Amino acid sequence: MSLSVLSVASECAPLVKTGGLADVVGALPAAIAPEGITMRTLLPGYPAVLAALGSTQVVADLGPMFGGPVRLLAGTGGGLELLVVEAAHLYDRAGNIYLGPDGRDWSDNPQRFAALCRAAAIIARDGADGWTPDVIHGHDWQAGLVGDYLLADGTRTPVVITVHNIAFHGLADPSLIGTLGLDPRRYTREGYEYWGKVSALKAGLLTATRLTTVSQTYADELMTPEFGMGLDGVMRHRRDALSGIVNGIDEDVWNPATDPDITPYKTPAKKAANKAALRAEFGLPDSDGPLCVVVSRLTHQKGLDLLLEALPTLTARGGQLAILGSGDATLESAYRAAANDPNVGVRLGYDEALSHRLIAGGDAILVPSRFEPCGLTQLYGLRYGTLPVVALTGGLADTVINASPAGLAAGCATGIQFHPVTADALRGALMRLCDLFAQPKLWASLQRNAMKHPVGWGASASRYAALYRDALASE
Repeated sequence: MSLSVLSVASECAPLVKTGGLADVVGALPAAIAPEGITMRTLLPGYPAVLAALGSTQVVADLGPMFGGPVRLLAGTGGGLELLVVEAAHLYDRAGNIYLGPDGRDWSDNPQRFAALCRAAAIIARDGADGWTPDVIHGHDWQAGLVGDYLLADGTRTPVVITVHNIAFHGLADPSLIGTLGLDPRRYTREGYEYWGKVSALKAGLLTATRLTTVSQTYADELMTPEFGMGLDGVMRHRRDALSGIVNGIDEDVWNPATDPDITPYKTPAKKAANKAALRAEFGLPDSDGPLCVVVSRLTHQKGLDLLLEALPTLTARGGQLAILGSGDATLESAYRAAANDPNVGVRLGYDEALSHRLIAGGDAILVPSRFEPCGLTQLYGLRYGTLPVVALTGGLADTVINASPAGLAAGCATGIQFHPVTADALRGALMRLCDLFAQPKLWASLQRNAMKHPVGWGASASRYAALYRDALASE
């Protein structure tokens, strides 16, 4: 049975991206198509999105919304079928899509993403140029109010909400309830109220037909106080509706055999040219130890403070580090200081092409996250034969096979896991990494295992398709 799905998201690669959410939203339509699913993606009309659109058609005038006119456009961009909420007063802003020049959330973020949700509900109710979705798939808090607006309209379109990161709740002051067009009767503990605030994420979790998150381990973690970020009780309440479906990556974009940003290779033995080029780019000397890479936001969540503590252990064994990232000012400053070591190279900011060169040139990719719903960089590492060193949490636990004695004996190991998520445990993992790297035949076998490990969307796309059909059948 063919199905039409409206994907509702705040970002989407290659059009606009701040993190892995955009990669998932951008890859899912093509991944799901072989399952008989037609997916259109609804995005805010940021300047980058409007600039990427080809010819567009105005398919609906949504009237005034939160202080200005809103229209719905249909078009294509980045190889995707798009519906775009055109609202200059909400989205026509330079810089980060969530943050103002002062580094703080835009004060009207509740209205900006409520407009996205309201547009999704109108599409479900009225259609868009004759197209009506059978299912809505919303991503994170920015799509959390869709269900409430559907309830208000009396529209029974099923909604699937995916939690990519439960740390962000989309909170708003209750004085905005009327402005946002929400039913005040649902401002209760059993509704969207959260400690005296409106929580868009909680609204989505309670109104969705089905819930997913991006790995089974993260789904289990979300039902605990340690990882549930205050919503663990809601997740336990909805456990029967919750599935963990691991993300995949776009294997055409991330393909070491065809990647235009690197010297292409098909086997681990051919990585050497990229490693030499990466050392030259970061000013690193030759060394007998492993060249480790990091491509990450510099935040407490990502455990990059732990890596600073453990870094001397790596360099003492001849290892090196090349890091690309930005984020917390204190961490940025600390990594600038760490680059005084000739075996440490740092680039602050984000550069997509450089991220490909790092992953192709590194021997290992470090992901010491305190929590990680799924993670994509370890999947890129596997694809490129760059062995992941990861904390035992979330999707990192579900996608990397530890080089434990059992994993090595079975010949299936693809990386190194460590637990607990502490600097001491990371030091131990880096020592294990250096020991394995010092055994060339064993190291090469681990690289081959990694490059053969499935990292695409095949199995996950099938699970999403089954979930959409289950959600539709349940309404």
